[in-house]
Amino acid sequence: MSLSNHPWREATLPHRMTRILLPLRLLASRLQRLPRWLRRTIAILAGSVLIAMLAIAIAGIPDQVVDSDLAIVPGTTVFPSGTPSPWLLGRLETTLGFYRTGRCKRILVSGGIGREGHDEAAVMKAWLTARGVPDSAVVTDNHGINSFETARFAASLIRRDTLRNPVVISQFFHVPRLRLALEKHGVRIAGNLRSRRYGVRDVWSTFREVFAWIEYLAKPSTAPAP
Repeated sequence: MSLSNHPWREATLPHRMTRILLPLRLLASRLQRLPRWLRRTIAILAGSVLIAMLAIAIAGIPDQVVDSDLAIVPGTTVFPSGTPSPWLLGRLETTLGFYRTGRCKRILVSGGIGREGHDEAAVMKAWLTARGVPDSAVVTDNHGINSFETARFAASLIRRDTLRNPVVISQFFHVPRLRLALEKHGVRIAGNLRSRRYGVRDVWSTFREVFAWIEYLAKPSTAPAP
């Protein structure tokens, strides 16, 4: 008997579907017990979040490629082994491709010391220089513990060296918040590029970005007076 016709296989599919659908049915049942006004409120809030998620995707997915003096690349997870995670690799691969076009003069890699104990910026620079990017073309910021701090350092570098047309490189869902952070520091971003690596977790990440973007929107501007 082939595995595809084995009774065990036939029995597991309904079982798995039940495990997935049962929590949804329980949730729907509990929602039905709520007052009508509360159900409507929940529906409005859920719809608003979905619209915001769609807006983030629409804003972050299209690339805006320009000739740039500086590409700003924030860090993310480095594995305990010291190798970049797939999410970080996605950013680095896009950055390397952009640099190789000759349309980018310098790269800022920014990150802090992650929970795994590695300096994200140092790992990012090592990855890029190992693939032919000159050491002098990569600027490191190892105080970029979050996007706002990355933007703070990038803004000071841009003003100090009079850099033109900065671009940001990250996952599509992160691009709008990174642009907002730089605007809060008085930097107008000329373009952006997204990672070409995607995963199921991008849905959850986009959901979280809705609230992170609102948080950044509420932050006071630190842009210097004109």
